[in-house]
Amino acid sequence: MELYQLRYAVAVADTGNFTRAAERCNVTQPSLSQQIINLEKEVGHKLFHRLGRRAVLTEAGAVFIERARQIVYDVENAAKELSDHPSLDRRITVGAIQTVAPYLLLPMIEVCKRELPNLQINLIEDFRVDLVHGVVEGDLDLAIVTLPVDDPRVSVEPLMTEPLLLVVGKNHPFATRKEISINDLADETFVTMGESSTLAAQIRSFFGGHNFQPKVGYRCAQVATLKTLVAMGLAISILPRVDQEEKDRETLTYLRLTGSAPTRELVVVRHLQRYQSRGAQQFLQLLHEQVRLKQQEPSLE
Repeated sequence: MELYQLRYAVAVADTGNFTRAAERCNVTQPSLSQQIINLEKEVGHKLFHRLGRRAVLTEAGAVFIERARQIVYDVENAAKELSDHPSLDRRITVGAIQTVAPYLLLPMIEVCKRELPNLQINLIEDFRVDLVHGVVEGDLDLAIVTLPVDDPRVSVEPLMTEPLLLVVGKNHPFATRKEISINDLADETFVTMGESSTLAAQIRSFFGGHNFQPKVGYRCAQVATLKTLVAMGLAISILPRVDQEEKDRETLTYLRLTGSAPTRELVVVRHLQRYQSRGAQQFLQLLHEQVRLKQQEPSLE
């Protein structure tokens, strides 16, 4: 027994006519009639006398419709109560990879405090595979990760495409150069994120496609550590544009590689079947707005 079947039966009882009931329910009359027949078979009683164009409740139908009407009202009232309740659907859990959480999500949470003051946001920073798993299991309302995402249980919504930039210390010889090619990097020492990082995998893929093997002297787990090593002149690196901070102007220089420069695509991952709360929808709308504004900001390149 389905809720829509109860709604159809109530509509027939209210209008006394299958055609008008179908119009009220925005379905075809044959479809509504078939569902009423299915419902009668399930309950084991005729619910309506078919008297030409009229539909009149049987004795069993009158008893049934009283309960059915109450069920429909209860469901509708519950939905309205949830949508109007100020304290419900106001907490979400958002996941993000390490190169996104500090530089896009934390500022985003600050904006939410102003724009959505009743929305509580819990932030989880993790690797892409774990974040996608968290969405699938229902632990996360949504996650911001990089492609590829291949799990058929989630939706993948584009968020932004951004360049991956060469980052060097202010005193590095490259800092005053206008053009840097991959061939210029042959003698340089790199610092990268750990092997499990999606950024590290993207950089390996990009360089591999150009038959270049970077000399990796340092690996770290946090972008902040990577920036410190670069600022000290110990290595150079590759970072996404979103990781630029105003304070980087004092110690770092960002440069675009000439030729086929690397990029990455950030996406929002959500479960295909799970209910998306109003809070999650509001957060996602504001996130897209903030991304558009961020892409309009001047780069440090």
